[in-house]
Amino acid sequence: MIAGVSGAGGRMGRLVAQAIDEAAGIDLGPLYDPHHVGETVAGRMIEGEPEAMEGADVVVEFTEPGVVMANLSAWRSLGVHAVVGTSGFDGARVDEVRSLWGDGPPNCLIVPNFSIGAVVMMRLAELAAPHFAAAEVIELHHDRKADAPSGTALATAQRIAAASEQHRAVDSTELVPGARGADAGGVPVHAVRLPGLVAHQEVLLGSTGETLTIRHDTTDRAAFLPGVLAAVRAVSALEGAVTVGLEELLGLQ
Repeated sequence: MIAGVSGAGGRMGRLVAQAIDEAAGIDLGPLYDPHHVGETVAGRMIEGEPEAMEGADVVVEFTEPGVVMANLSAWRSLGVHAVVGTSGFDGARVDEVRSLWGDGPPNCLIVPNFSIGAVVMMRLAELAAPHFAAAEVIELHHDRKADAPSGTALATAQRIAAASEQHRAVDSTELVPGARGADAGGVPVHAVRLPGLVAHQEVLLGSTGETLTIRHDTTDRAAFLPGVLAAVRAVSALEGAVTVGLEELLGLQ
């Protein structure tokens, strides 16, 4: 299997390229990043044209929300499987990908969070939500993250909203707009951006007389790499052209 990396010049792209290069059963293929053309990662030169991915079996996409759809269109036209780690995939954007991608093969796997612990955290929140009156999501990331809220927070809120109705006694008046967070399907989501953080999330669930807090902390981006490699190995065998999340791979459906 040959796996290329789109966004290979970024922080995660470089880590992913190195991990693929060292992984058993996967060969590192072409690297693409128009902002870092000519730089070398894991012994390979980064190229600046999407056609560089021709010949890869899988492309791992770690770019930015503003360019990811154009890149996915290119990978689909090349007939290459895609594993997407770019943030910003709410329900509307996932629907847009389904429309763009059509039937497979190739397949497209969109992953809000490659951390195994984060995937378990989202599933636990989904299981707990029907047993509590309401929930809120607080996500905390480094101050260089390009989007807010995170894809993980949006996915968590969507799952909570699908699993339960929100019941609060009073809708608070915001003295400062945005104080109650963003509304994601009726579930408030709060985004914190600070230097010193990597990726963290809390899900707070409450009913009369009790609360439950589910928290996950990522302290090193290396935590994402086992999930990335699992996705690369599995994407070609997934049922359905477009899949969201690692749950199917981990047996957490």
